[in-house]
Amino acid sequence: MAFKSGFVAVIGKPNVGKSSLVNALVGEKVSITSPKAQTTRNRIFGIKNTPDYQIVFVDTPGVQHTKTKLGEYMNKATDGATADVDAIVIVLDALRVGQEDYKIIERFKNVKCPVFLVINKIETTTYEKMYPILAKLNEYKFVKKYITTSAHRKINVDELEEDLVECLPEGEPFYPTDQYTDKSLRFMCQEIIREKALLFLQEEIPHGLAIEITKFDEGKDLIKIDATIITENERHKSIIIGSKGVMLKQIGMSARRDIEELAGAKVMLELFVKVKKDWKDDMSTLTDLGFSKKDL
Repeated sequence: MAFKSGFVAVIGKPNVGKSSLVNALVGEKVSITSPKAQTTRNRIFGIKNTPDYQIVFVDTPGVQHTKTKLGEYMNKATDGATADVDAIVIVLDALRVGQEDYKIIERFKNVKCPVFLVINKIETTTYEKMYPILAKLNEYKFVKKYITTSAHRKINVDELEEDLVECLPEGEPFYPTDQYTDKSLRFMCQEIIREKALLFLQEEIPHGLAIEITKFDEGKDLIKIDATIITENERHKSIIIGSKGVMLKQIGMSARRDIEELAGAKVMLELFVKVKKDWKDDMSTLTDLGFSKKDL
């Protein structure tokens, strides 16, 4: 059998489980996950390699309505991800399918590549409750297939992968077959720190925080990282630091463990907190954080 390779865009509203699904498909932690919306802010490639095929999954920011420069960037990243792909996977939350989901589906009724609808998080509901939703989704005749999944429990993830492989053209791999993401170690470290901040802060801090790596010295056995958590006001800064610095220390310890596992080396991580009001609308700050100027 000839080798196959291609690109698959994974899109949907914020917080429907796109990143969890990509991680489950790739078998590695490519994208950070969080109960909060807008966790993914960049287009991230997750690469699944087997002896017979390579699938490059494009994990996209959630489609959203927002007036900030950051929000505009995230929507452009999603739109760009669906150009020239071999398949599109639209992910829905089994508990929360509504008008916004249907609008997203409609956007792709005239694309030339196959479109799959994945109803994720089925462990949170029952088929009886899902039946009216499935009946409504069945009206979209251009959709190639509907698949119910649980990325968390890896239910039907293999079935989805098999269906996607059928859509791939024959061809050489686009990336080295030992690579599972297109992002650098520095970027992944930045995302891990942000994931831990979101995890420990939960509802105390809105989604208005970002991570800036100010020092990244990668030695053979030791990586030295200085990173700044950027937030929008002094009250949030106090919460992030916590009483006697306990919260910041907890974020740092958890992030360091994950980075050490990812890098296979010891990590010296120092965290700082800085207030930048309205940073999501500041072109200079967004550029410094790694967002592309041409897309802002």
